[in-house]
Amino acid sequence: MVGAHQDLPPTDGMEPEDAKSTLRTALREARSHRSARRRAEAQDALGVIGSHLIKQRGDEVVALYAARPSEPSTADLMDRLSRAGVEVLLPLLGAGLARQWATFKGLDDLVERAPGRPPEPSGPALDMTEVSRASLILVPALAVDSAGCRLGQGGGWYDRVLTHVRPDATILAVVFQDEVFDDVEFTLPREPHDQLVHGAITPQEVITFTSVRK
Repeated sequence: MVGAHQDLPPTDGMEPEDAKSTLRTALREARSHRSARRRAEAQDALGVIGSHLIKQRGDEVVALYAARPSEPSTADLMDRLSRAGVEVLLPLLGAGLARQWATFKGLDDLVERAPGRPPEPSGPALDMTEVSRASLILVPALAVDSAGCRLGQGGGWYDRVLTHVRPDATILAVVFQDEVFDDVEFTLPREPHDQLVHGAITPQEVITFTSVRK
């Protein structure tokens, strides 16, 4: 269920691209004020909730990502899934931001290859269409609304990759609880290329957007 969310600056009358930029600035600023203790608590909670969800669903292949420091940490979740025998696919950025994947081999295998980029596994590189093997895809986001609109970091990487998911796959945005918005109260800006998600996973709960069709 969508609960209380943080206040965001008004974007009425703005072009979608400008509105997204304004919201990203505000959301990143809010994330920068989360304490180390709250981040650690969120990591542990997300690991428990996420692994329980996947155990219930019976997913054998999950597409995930290694979070940046400001994002809800996925480290515990990746480790739990790998130990449970779930294959975890992580993004691997090749030359020219080529969209590829690689299998998670453990937290010690992750390397930050360039400043500002999320940690990546060593490889080998798998084609971007490998995401079609995953029955659950957990994607990063700065915010999401109940209509399934996801506000990403702005690179468009996932909007391109998500065109390759299988029809019955479930896509969930990983966000903090106060970054989930009821679209009746606040609708995130959307452009034609933006891919919808089916729900959100937070350190508190899994939320399904019933109005979003797969």
